[in-house]
Amino acid sequence: MAQHLDSFFAALSDPTRRAVIERLARGPAAVSDLHDGHDMALPSFLKHLNKLEAAGIVRSIKTGRTRMVHIEPAPLAAAEDWLIRQRNIWEGRLDRLALLAERLEQEDRE
Repeated sequence: MAQHLDSFFAALSDPTRRAVIERLARGPAAVSDLHDGHDMALPSFLKHLNKLEAAGIVRSIKTGRTRMVHIEPAPLAAAEDWLIRQRNIWEGRLDRLALLAERLEQEDRE
């Protein structure tokens, strides 16, 4: 699980790859459509897609001469689960800290 999260977050560390994911959230797209709007050569852009595919975040399927790319939901769900667990841990810690601060403040008033 940790290795999958490592590759997931590493893949999302680049703004170009995050932009691709944001675009694919609206639905599958051809590689040429994904490349439009990115100021880089196609081979450089394909390296970004390969990084996303290696992390399991996207999958591409060749249909005729067109390569279509879509999001794979499982890695996104795994990362979301991990983030939720981390949020719950920190919310619990902050709640305990708030209670301690209230108790200390009340003791100061007494």
